[in-house]
Amino acid sequence: MRPARLTVLTAAAVVAALTAVTGCAEKSDVGSNGTINVAATDTACEVSKKEFPAGKATIEVENKGSKVTEVYVLFPDGRIVAERENIGPGTKASITAEIKAGDYEIACKPGMKGDGIKQQVKATGTGTVEKRSPELDAAVAAYRQYVEAQAEETLPKAQAFADAVKAGDVEAAKKAYAPSRIGWERTEPVAESFGDIDPKVDVREDGLEAGQEWTGWHKLEKALWVDNTIGDAEKKLADTLIADLTDWKKKVGTAEINPASIANGAKELLDEVATGKVTGEEERYSHTDLVDFKANVEGAQKAYELLKPTAAKNDPELAKTLDTQFAALNTLLDKYRADKAGYDFTSYDKVGEPERKELSDAVNALAEPLSKLAAAVAK
Repeated sequence: MRPARLTVLTAAAVVAALTAVTGCAEKSDVGSNGTINVAATDTACEVSKKEFPAGKATIEVENKGSKVTEVYVLFPDGRIVAERENIGPGTKASITAEIKAGDYEIACKPGMKGDGIKQQVKATGTGTVEKRSPELDAAVAAYRQYVEAQAEETLPKAQAFADAVKAGDVEAAKKAYAPSRIGWERTEPVAESFGDIDPKVDVREDGLEAGQEWTGWHKLEKALWVDNTIGDAEKKLADTLIADLTDWKKKVGTAEINPASIANGAKELLDEVATGKVTGEEERYSHTDLVDFKANVEGAQKAYELLKPTAAKNDPELAKTLDTQFAALNTLLDKYRADKAGYDFTSYDKVGEPERKELSDAVNALAEPLSKLAAAVAK
């Protein structure tokens, strides 16, 4: 979910292929090694060129401002090509991404609010990336199948949740709520790439933009756990949720997917855990955060496993570290669920601060090496 984030992950790396956002003079330069340097402040985003070569790109970003920022590369229709959230003040970040030839819009969002500072940019050249290995082509195809399957599986679970809401059955709706979100949470970066859908279905109340109507799961969550009642407005909202999720299911097959976006998406899922689930902000009324937590980890691990043949070949030590840290985090999560194969997790309000710190440390231990996965598959 992309509401306002209050926690910053260090080593959050930015986005893809760039050039510039800002009304300021261009000050950054493309390095001799082809790296694009980006300097972000509270009022500008200084990037090397308004035109840059299509293909694989390494972006080095430094946040010189006082606010947490995020950076997007957008298609003309608003779909997200690449993004990075939670770039903390005074931190540097790096990401490897793929950009095809064409026109784009770059948006920097100091404070992670609003439309950001935007500029039209262009990727030039043949629009192709050097031929991938068969194993990476297979990884892309398999990941596309995975995200489509998650959307397919989500709809009936969401419908069960909506049906319980429309029947006025509070307890049945509470029981169906967390399961209805698992497929979304496993593939959230792809879902978020369609910028208009995430704010409709997964925004929290404090993440609303000016004039935005609050819809989606979390408004229903509040009605169920805080108001403990269902009225006509909630029943209508349940139908709206299904309509928006159906739209997501129709669009997910058109998502821009490549090895870099798969790897970067895995890291974004860990960022989601660190900034929403570990803190208890995501499911603040239902306290079902650990269900989302597990789904995020599962999605990240699926992405890694598909890319692992290439990553292990190019950087065997990284693959060993990722294997170890995924196993450690999963073992830790197992402490909080009744059935090792299910999703009956401890209510997060019952998890103490020392235990939350332990979970946070395990997430950070995985997030740091996971941030290197895109570079490993791009070698």
